[in-house]
Amino acid sequence: MSTSASVSERRGIPAAAFVEDVQTYLSQLNLDVNSALAFLQERLQQYRVVEMKLLAHQRELQAKIPDIGKCLDVVATLQAKKGTGEAVIADFEVSEGIYSRARIEEADSVCLWLGANVMLEYSCEEATELLQKNLENAKASLEVLVADLQFLRDQVTITQVTIARVYNWDVHQRRLRQAAAATTTSET
Repeated sequence: MSTSASVSERRGIPAAAFVEDVQTYLSQLNLDVNSALAFLQERLQQYRVVEMKLLAHQRELQAKIPDIGKCLDVVATLQAKKGTGEAVIADFEVSEGIYSRARIEEADSVCLWLGANVMLEYSCEEATELLQKNLENAKASLEVLVADLQFLRDQVTITQVTIARVYNWDVHQRRLRQAAAATTTSET
């Protein structure tokens, strides 16, 4: 029938089985060709939806990682200037497209956006620690996401090959039936 994949699923994404013998596959699932093709097309569509969601999440993480890195750099700069008496001049975005310039004399703490319109004040050391942890988590999530996308692409390929195999098997069976019918009618 099919060689079962070494993994039955990955993080909720079901594994596709490669079909070696279409007739056995259809008889074991008790499906006709059209039902099998419909099932496989539906599964392929599900894979595409999941792929779109994962790609969107990947884009978010790829944008988030440099932002966290920039925040770490700013906090490191503030810590380096602390105690030197030297001020830091910074341009920051007040609103979309509106910037303001600030002169930062001595910074003992920084405010970080946590999301959901929440901002908290942290000491520079705490902020560095939190941002470092967030950066590590984002990088780890991105690695897992890339592996999930590769797994998903493999499942899409296997499903597409299975669809082609089932369809080609059906065409071959029809030709055999037509040839058999033609020989039967020519003999009579």
